[in-house]
This record gives sequence, structure tokens and C-alpha cells, in this order.
Amino acid sequence: MALFSVNSHRSDPYKNFKFRVLIDGRPVAGLSKMSALKKSTEAVEWREAGDPSIVRKMPGRTKFEPITLEAGLTHDTTFEEWANLVNNLDGSAAMSLAKYRKDIAIEVLNLQSTPVLRFKVRRAWISEYQATPEMDANANAVAITMVKIEHEGFQRDTTLTEPAET
Repeated sequence: MALFSVNSHRSDPYKNFKFRVLIDGRPVAGLSKMSALKKSTEAVEWREAGDPSIVRKMPGRTKFEPITLEAGLTHDTTFEEWANLVNNLDGSAAMSLAKYRKDIAIEVLNLQSTPVLRFKVRRAWISEYQATPEMDANANAVAITMVKIEHEGFQRDTTLTEPAET
């Protein structure tokens, strides 16, 4: 019996180093790291007065954790332009209400770099932007820029199916 119903030839899980994030339909340049997609639902405890001393639980509010993206510092201005839509540099704290939220896509790639899983992230916006890392003349490392993205949920895109691997 096949382990995976989508691609019956596959028996191994996907690697975590083959992925990409699409903003405005374009892959983010130099992307090197992404935090996990995570949601949590609070447990609401309640007890009926006539019941034995049993605490019951039911689901409460669901929260979606922010997504942190790290990319090598390049000439790509995608993060900077998006972050500036949330808060303008002129000090007015005005924002582009029409454009600061974006739906983005996160794709898991197989070893042939073909997208096999896609998650749609809804109504995302940048809450934190780091233009440059701490600089160190004695270091031998890649300069990393970082954004923290708040969002209102994610879901798997079920229209994407993996082609058979060769």
C-alpha cells in the first residue's frame, strides 16, 4: 500500500530547505529562513453548578502566530516597500489602507524544485522590519534582512498536486 495518496511513488517526507515565499506573485529574492506556520486555539474552561466537580473545556479564540522571514541583503526592495506601506517615513503615521495588507503564498518544493504544497496566508502585513543586520568588520557572514509578518490565517491550497517524481 502506498504511503502517500497524492504521489504513490513517494515514501519520504519533504525536506525543510526547499521552499519559497511569493509576495505579489513573485518569489522573495535571497530568502534563507522562515519561521513555522502556527495557529493555536485557547481552551475555555467552564463548569456547570449541578455537575460533579468536573471542569469542561471548549474551543475559544484562535490566534495565528506571526511569520518571520529572513533574506540575504540584496537590491530587492520588496520588504522595504511593503513595510513602508504600513507606516510612511514622513512621520505622519499614515498608511496605505488599500495596499498594506497582502495575501501571500508559501510553497514547499520537492528536490527537483517543483512546488508540491502551497499555503495561502490571508491579509498579511509587516509589523517589524529590519533593514540591515548588526555589522561586524571581523565577521564572515551573509548580511540578513528580516521582516515579521502578522496575518489573519492560513490554509492549504488543495488545487496544487505534486507531479510524479522521476
